[in-house]
Amino acid sequence: MVEATQLPRLIRIGHNLHVAAFGLMKLLPARYMLDRAAERGELDWGTTVLETSSGTFGLGLAIVCRLRGNALTIVGDPAIDPGLRRRLNQLGTRVEICEDPSPEGGYQRARLDRLAELRDEHPDHYIPNQYGNPDNPAAYSVVAEQLCEAIGPIDCLVGAVGSGGSTIGTSSFLRLVSPDLHLVGVDTPGSIIFGQPDRPRILRGLGNSLVPGNVQHESYDEVHWVGPAEAFHATRRLYGRHCLFMGPTSGAAFLVASWWARCNPDAQVVALLPDEGYRYLDTVYDDEWLRAIDLLDAPLAPEPVEVAHPAQELGGWSRMDWNRRRLHDLIGARP
Repeated sequence: MVEATQLPRLIRIGHNLHVAAFGLMKLLPARYMLDRAAERGELDWGTTVLETSSGTFGLGLAIVCRLRGNALTIVGDPAIDPGLRRRLNQLGTRVEICEDPSPEGGYQRARLDRLAELRDEHPDHYIPNQYGNPDNPAAYSVVAEQLCEAIGPIDCLVGAVGSGGSTIGTSSFLRLVSPDLHLVGVDTPGSIIFGQPDRPRILRGLGNSLVPGNVQHESYDEVHWVGPAEAFHATRRLYGRHCLFMGPTSGAAFLVASWWARCNPDAQVVALLPDEGYRYLDTVYDDEWLRAIDLLDAPLAPEPVEVAHPAQELGGWSRMDWNRRRLHDLIGARP
């Protein structure tokens, strides 16, 4: 089942724009990381897998652990919606919810602190560590191979950044063929990954309250911060115009990739779409929910606002030439 469903569908939606639409993107790294751990002797049939996740990586692990026969505990936060929690439970996964964020590091830090406690409770355990395990980006070599074989030379890759696995992994392998590949990372205001101050975010699935070790900032040529209104409406436009029923992380990537393809009509652009829309039927696809949070008729940015530094005030959609710089070098400079 995993072999049959782990790779994306490649779909051309514009004369110079393709999308790689995953049913469940995190299934690929979950399977790869556990396979490599088993090869190294770090994971056996009786080993309990422990991980922190409030999204689809937890579901990917749940599927792989169910098929392998490993017990799994996922530490999440209130962002785990009831539907996802039911799916995890029905696959035999134990789910723990951290109800309160940590004063520093938010829910991600609270989840990691609880994960450290669970290590003592399970002497025979394995932690995939999606945020820092190099096997996460390494898993995407097969996606890069698939893109090269189906599309040919690619000029620009656009993807949302959460753990850093998909954008860093796919671009690293694509650059073996096309060293000048332009990598665009998609983040959201309030995420600290690219130097923004941490604050609550409506748009989940991309961004982070901690900087993951797998995010290699010097790989990105350009960064976009997409707000919830723009992401939610782009998600619905992706479905209404192209019949691709995806989640808001995919909508944000689609928004940025469409703009980039229009601005560079001679370039071949690929957007990574990581999540399907079934978790969002009662939110992003529901007019009443959007109206309740004042986003149904919210004004939308038609194009990104240029910023010179992440510390600048960001609008609903902003972009910055990152120019493959390290985060430390950049945030030490002021606008």
